[in-house]
Amino acid sequence: MSFARGNNLGVTQFTAIGAFRKATLGYFDRERRDYVKIPIHEQVEVLALNGNITLSKDSEPKIHAHVILGRRDGSVRGGHLFEGEVWPTLELVLSESPDHLQRKFVPEIGLALIQV
Repeated sequence: MSFARGNNLGVTQFTAIGAFRKATLGYFDRERRDYVKIPIHEQVEVLALNGNITLSKDSEPKIHAHVILGRRDGSVRGGHLFEGEVWPTLELVLSESPDHLQRKFVPEIGLALIQV
């Protein structure tokens, strides 16, 4: 978020490929209305990383990203990306939009969703 804030990014979409030395993924559990954390403690290829940056009501950037990670044996892990430590590189492409989308918390779902 500090990158988004420091570069005054508004509504932005992004995609990336590269590698992580470790990561934390998440799976949203509907019953609990919360994420189950999935730690990854190995070198993985970032096969696909997609997401967006939107602005909260107080104009703070909110990042929402999903990722597919490739393991040494060719199997994959994926989910919501909470954290990733890049090594050796991550090629990230940002596309800023002129639209001003905001997220609003929806209690019955348990998530902050984009409001049009």
